[in-house]
Amino acid sequence: MEESQLPNGEVSAPTSKFDSKTEASSAKMYFHYYGQLLHQQNMLQDYVRTGTYYAAVMENRVDFSGKVVVDVGAGSGILSLFAAQAGAKHVYAVEASEMAEYARKLIAGNPSLADRITVVKGKVEEVELPEKADILISEPMGTLLVNERMLESYVIARDRFLIPNGKMFPGAGRIHMAPFSDEYLFVEIANKALFWQQQNYFGVDLTSLYDSAFQGYFSQPVVDAFDPRLLVAPAICHVLDFNTIKEEELYEIDIPLKFTATVGTRVHGLACWFDVLFGGSSVQRWLTTAPGSPTTHWYQLRCVLSQPIYVMAGQEITGRLRMVAHNNQSYTLNLTLSAKMWGAGAEQGGILQTSSGKMELKEPYYRMSQPQIQPQAYAVAQDQQPQQLIQDMNIQSLDLEGADLLQHELENTNVQIQ
Repeated sequence: MEESQLPNGEVSAPTSKFDSKTEASSAKMYFHYYGQLLHQQNMLQDYVRTGTYYAAVMENRVDFSGKVVVDVGAGSGILSLFAAQAGAKHVYAVEASEMAEYARKLIAGNPSLADRITVVKGKVEEVELPEKADILISEPMGTLLVNERMLESYVIARDRFLIPNGKMFPGAGRIHMAPFSDEYLFVEIANKALFWQQQNYFGVDLTSLYDSAFQGYFSQPVVDAFDPRLLVAPAICHVLDFNTIKEEELYEIDIPLKFTATVGTRVHGLACWFDVLFGGSSVQRWLTTAPGSPTTHWYQLRCVLSQPIYVMAGQEITGRLRMVAHNNQSYTLNLTLSAKMWGAGAEQGGILQTSSGKMELKEPYYRMSQPQIQPQAYAVAQDQQPQQLIQDMNIQSLDLEGADLLQHELENTNVQIQ
């Protein structure tokens, strides 16, 4: 923490690293949100999320048994209780919101575990603990992995509390990206701005604001569950190693994009999802939010461009996704996609089409919350049978090693929706 010198020579109250990079109003809303049981319940009832954490801990008891654990951003304390069930010597559950009081109550209601769990109310950037941790456990992932910027707190906790070569659950994350084509979604977003094309709205001409409204709707990333058949090229991924990454490296994430289209179509933007790895000593397990896998409360995210680009099968798509953190605990996304020349004259190089967009990760369009958008089979031709929806929430262990850890396939299809 830093102390600032006032003009009269007095020293102000110390400011933590969290406070120095976070707008006070954003932090207040953030901790208020996570201090409510209904939002904790929403996460606990994501059985893919909670069940994967439980399995990752229980399958790797050797990593927890007799060890000191720090639960970073403990929320209700559920992960601390899992760690205690796995035989942890002691767990420090660090939680900054008012949820810390509920965590104390929940832990006290489980007396066989309570004597090995201490709830510490405060930010990981500020609290002091009596001993170092052998292992950190946390659920720091937001939309597109990085939203809410809790990964930075997770890394700070690593530097402050974890012993050298200690374990992190999870220990790595990957952001997956692929171009997609979805004419229904594009038209849906574009049509929202038609309101502003009215020339006689109670005697007022609204058309001067149409262009601004049109761009405004496309500045919202779309959060929903989509059919993986909408992807027009194999996905690429960007790896974040939580064991080694520096906090400052999360302030700006710049990802070059390069794909080869598998079909000829209009590309409407970039689809994104993430997964994280629990690299246990016994079993290595992935938690994925991929399209076609059982749906989580994170869903997937799509950046939709206001100007689609046309591609043919075999054509190269290049671009860049640049994510810049800001003090409202989120990121501004800058996306550019370009289609290179194909066919006659291609040897001359050059760019055929380019489309760019700027999106605010903190202000998405939660499409899955719309009444007409409920999980159902994706629209297919009348002579085709829709594939069975994935309703089985069983969690499969991906017991992979080495390079195979970076190559698990997407399961067949899910949902969505128009």
